[in-house]
Amino acid sequence: MAEFLPPLPENFEPTRATLHAYSRAVGAIPRTHAEPHDKWWHVSLKVTPHGLETDKMTLPDGSSFNLRLDLITHEVVVAVSGGAKARISMTEGLTGTEMGDRVIQAVDLLGLEGEYDRKRFESEEPREYEPEVAASYFETVANVSHVFAHHLQSLEGSVSRVQVWPHHFDLACEWFGTRVETYEEEGETTEHRSQLNLGFYPAGRAYFYSNPWPFDGATLMSHELPHGAKWHTDGWEGTILYYDRLAGDPDAASKLAEFARAVFDIAAPTLTA
Repeated sequence: MAEFLPPLPENFEPTRATLHAYSRAVGAIPRTHAEPHDKWWHVSLKVTPHGLETDKMTLPDGSSFNLRLDLITHEVVVAVSGGAKARISMTEGLTGTEMGDRVIQAVDLLGLEGEYDRKRFESEEPREYEPEVAASYFETVANVSHVFAHHLQSLEGSVSRVQVWPHHFDLACEWFGTRVETYEEEGETTEHRSQLNLGFYPAGRAYFYSNPWPFDGATLMSHELPHGAKWHTDGWEGTILYYDRLAGDPDAASKLAEFARAVFDIAAPTLTA
């Protein structure tokens, strides 16, 4: 039986960095063509049985298309109404710029025109991609996504979807509290609703996080966290649970769920009006 959270391969980083670069290339398309969402969910990727996919977008003829980092066939797929119109291999060493160019060309052939934010994906660094390593990443992120989705279902109130953000390539979701913070910015009053995120960041020493906002450190940090998780205030404020604390543990799924629930139980009272 496969481990729920297997140790990440020693040669994980080059392939992870390639997937990150290619997700940024793919993510440039919904930034221009997807129906905007006020929380930017339209630019994220969703974990599906095939890999990481954008939401569907509308073509001039009324049909729909989306893009997928297919982690079964190891291609970037441009699909129209379910059928592939373009397949771009992720194993050929394409730079971020080259992948972005090919994705844009494929979308142009569908009849779409637009200005793309190329600085989000342009990079001339050579890219390495090992299908076996990508498959390991996919297994892990799919399992983590399942735990996150189950956690969201256990909560009352407004929640997001579980989604991968191309900018940082982390898997994350949010619960929204009822507390509202008001700010004055350039003469305008802006209101922001409190929230608690839950995420998985796979780069470097991979880790899980759950970060309340606003962060009431005096109240929150008096509480202990389970399974080796710690409060974190260096650069960002929240909690951190390193992946290697759970990797290979037969109880990893339940421990990850317990971490998520513990932070919620501690933080939710500070995020409720």
